Amino acid sequence: MRFTFLWAFLLILSCKDKPNPTIDLGKETIKSSSLIEAFQYQPNASPLISVHRGGVGLANYPENCLETIAYINDSIQAVFEIDIAKTKDNILVLMHDNTLERTTTGTDKLTNYSFEELQNFNLVDDFGNETNYKIPKLLDVLAWAKQNQAILTIDIKKSVDVSEVIEAIREQAAEDISIIITYDVAQLKKAYQLAPDLLMSVSARNQQELDWLLDTKIPLENMLAFTGTKLSDTMLFNNIHKLGIKTMLGTLGNLDKQAETKGDSLYMRWHNMGIDIFATDRPFQAATALKINK
Repeated sequence: MRFTFLWAFLLILSCKDKPNPTIDLGKETIKSSSLIEAFQYQPNASPLISVHRGGVGLANYPENCLETIAYINDSIQAVFEIDIAKTKDNILVLMHDNTLERTTTGTDKLTNYSFEELQNFNLVDDFGNETNYKIPKLLDVLAWAKQNQAILTIDIKKSVDVSEVIEAIREQAAEDISIIITYDVAQLKKAYQLAPDLLMSVSARNQQELDWLLDTKIPLENMLAFTGTKLSDTMLFNNIHKLGIKTMLGTLGNLDKQAETKGDSLYMRWHNMGIDIFATDRPFQAATALKINK
């Protein structure tokens, strides 16, 4: 019987049937996302993979595409990073760029189109191949992820307010599979104020940024530390681990290229340096190197 990725995470809990902790918001009480406890740093825990833009560089499988996420999810255990933008009629969709040219058969800004109008275009893979796949709604991706227990890290573009994404998560009751990405202290404070029950990806690329996070007094259990796209000194990773926080390294870009050129064993070397999660453009190769099985 195949264990799903979320189930594998929850096995680290002391008791899988233990109810989620609750948070008192005055007029209502909400349960904390199970990811808050499941993603706490544990020494000797197996490494994880976060698939950049839901999967890039795959022939006939475009980025930020539900079919691509499902294809990868069928093969390896992974978290999926997705980008959220908003259409002219205020529908939240998966899209990284402001314009349509690179990833679809359309042209012009995404915000100039309604969702229905966008369905006239097809998604295009990174090699220029047109597919039959369409720009998906966030609500549909959340529903699929919840059904398949696939964890999403949600990158919110400037045209979208974090409150809108949290509303969508609430609508689908997808708190247990959703991680909100924040890039600075102001974004973190706003996201936490709106959703203290959710796990947040936070920027901790150096000790100063880590200290800024500590100064917010936001519970450390709500944090997953993104350490940037360059290797930091192992002291930073150690300091983050001492706080009970997992580290995430963006190998996407230069570090992935280094692994491709010098050998995929680099992923395991970086894990041994203190990296818990790898945000990568090479999920299949990284999974093999890190011995992550489905």
